[in-house]
Amino acid sequence: MNKIYLDNAATTPLSEEVIDAMVDVLKNNYGNPSSTHSLGQEAKILIENVRRQVADYLKVTPAEIIFTSCGTESNNMIIKSCVDHCGVERIITSPMEHKCVSETVMDLKKRKGIEVVYLRPDSKGDISIEELAEVLKNSEKKTLVTLMHANNEIGNLLDIKKVAELCKENNALFHSDTVQSMAHMDLDFSDIPVGFASCSAHKFHGPKGSGFAFIRKATGLKGIITGGPQERSLRAGTENVCGIVGLGKALELYLNNMDSYANYIKEIKRYAITQLSEKIKGVKFNGRSSEMDKSLYTVLSVLLPFKDPMIGLKLDMQGIAISQGSACSSGASKPSMVMMMILDEEEMMETTPLRVSFSHLTAKAEIDALVSAVAEIAHGFEIEKTNVEHR
Repeated sequence: MNKIYLDNAATTPLSEEVIDAMVDVLKNNYGNPSSTHSLGQEAKILIENVRRQVADYLKVTPAEIIFTSCGTESNNMIIKSCVDHCGVERIITSPMEHKCVSETVMDLKKRKGIEVVYLRPDSKGDISIEELAEVLKNSEKKTLVTLMHANNEIGNLLDIKKVAELCKENNALFHSDTVQSMAHMDLDFSDIPVGFASCSAHKFHGPKGSGFAFIRKATGLKGIITGGPQERSLRAGTENVCGIVGLGKALELYLNNMDSYANYIKEIKRYAITQLSEKIKGVKFNGRSSEMDKSLYTVLSVLLPFKDPMIGLKLDMQGIAISQGSACSSGASKPSMVMMMILDEEEMMETTPLRVSFSHLTAKAEIDALVSAVAEIAHGFEIEKTNVEHR
């Protein structure tokens, strides 16, 4: 069975060019980048070349890029260090954040007594900038605002520049989880005064286990992993050289093709919206995900007009890999916090969310296969409903 992959927001397949670049490093650049001999320094040069490449993309200095294992580590390092080393006493965030942010914030509330203020999203999943402005002004405590740029479930885009400027005006630190938007969008941090951001390479066809944190200079941030001077003493431990090179190669490929990839994926997303709307009676789309100018082009959150907690498994049995959301434990799907925030009680009881996420490798024929499979499942529920009504 040919597999259809529509879960690119979870991870993306490695590009062949990335694999080749990583294999070359594994074969030929095995030196420890902290070693002073030539083999070590050759590995160090590879890392620094990627650091400059990332810095050029974000229009920041290389010293502000710290390589990590993933976005989760980057987010943990930034948020925890802001409390431990930057004097943060209050965190403003949203219940829509990724768990690596929300659970870190809750941990700091419990262990450190940090005040946490949640901005409540509206029914579309949007955060009120006006509410943020008001909350920023009503306390003298040193504050960190942590809000994601692109929501990983519904694709809503935050006006990251407006939020960053608002935080700067109120002397607050601003961290944004940019894992879903990094490499998919132009991000100019010389123009956007964000203090901290995060990245995972596997979201744009790079390797798992490789990411970075953007940490603006003069913020006073310190590392939480100690034991060596690596990564400007912010992240101790021998660097993952082949992973960093893989990240750099993936970023290079994506940036060189960003416009063509974006245009193609947007076309695929529009096609998916059209086909689902035509073939599935009563289908809706969550948040802003169907609004092309207000959502990340790689994500579409679908709300199916029937309740089927097993739909992910049913589609998987037909060769379609897809996500029902972001919360899944021990094989049993559970409502995610995002869905709980934007859906009312009746919708939670009578509908099924489905996240379709695309890449430049997604074909229209794969969308057709998905729509056909979902339509067949929907038809089964319609027959069952009719039978119940006639009893």
